[in-house]
Amino acid sequence: MTQQTERLAEADIRAILRAADELIATGGRTLLAKILKGSREKKLLQLELDHCPVYGYFKGTKLDDVLVKIDWMLDYELLDIQYSGKLPMIIFTERGWEIERDQRADEFLQEWNDWLAAGKQDPDMHYLKDRNRGMILLLLDKIKETGNPKYIPYLQEWEKIDYRKVRAAIRETIQALESDEPANLQAARERSASIQEALKGLEPRDVWLKCWVCGERFLFTAGEQHFFKQKGFVDPKRCPSCRGKRDDDIWLE
Repeated sequence: MTQQTERLAEADIRAILRAADELIATGGRTLLAKILKGSREKKLLQLELDHCPVYGYFKGTKLDDVLVKIDWMLDYELLDIQYSGKLPMIIFTERGWEIERDQRADEFLQEWNDWLAAGKQDPDMHYLKDRNRGMILLLLDKIKETGNPKYIPYLQEWEKIDYRKVRAAIRETIQALESDEPANLQAARERSASIQEALKGLEPRDVWLKCWVCGERFLFTAGEQHFFKQKGFVDPKRCPSCRGKRDDDIWLE
């Protein structure tokens, strides 16, 4: 288990997820920690990871302590590790992505608000093309929920360049903003409740597994789960006794 016994603050969880978004399936926990630490390492700067909005979030924290926080995220299944060959890569879990997708959609919407405040017209919307479809549809839902027609010019520019299914969702959003009907905020309330639940993570606990060889159940402790996860191992399929017998058979050969 990690040394991080206290639950991470929501702001810290969100910051770690935001930094992880910059290197999903392309970098590991150490590189993630260096983004959050604000490292000036050459590789990090070459990859322009210092442009991440939470770069240096844990600037006053030791790197080892940042790694402990990341391991807490792994233990509570907000992040996971997937091996590419022998290289361990950070990936989102389902609950981690639910949180990050929501805050990225908010980030895009805030960017639009900043553009509108600055009087920006005809922005290039290609930056939204080929983004995660679920996140894009969520952004459109959030725009629709505002009920504010000020976003229509940007939506019209976006509609010109995206794929058919996204264009249809954009057109639906424009029509909703043009109507006089009040926005239905029930989905937003349900989404907020779901995210608050996801932020709790899944507390590590011992689990019982069934041995594929003898059929007996055996305990897979939270500490063992943490070790297996960091090493990129799949959950054990055989109980300790059967694993021991297999080792003996190999030795006799």
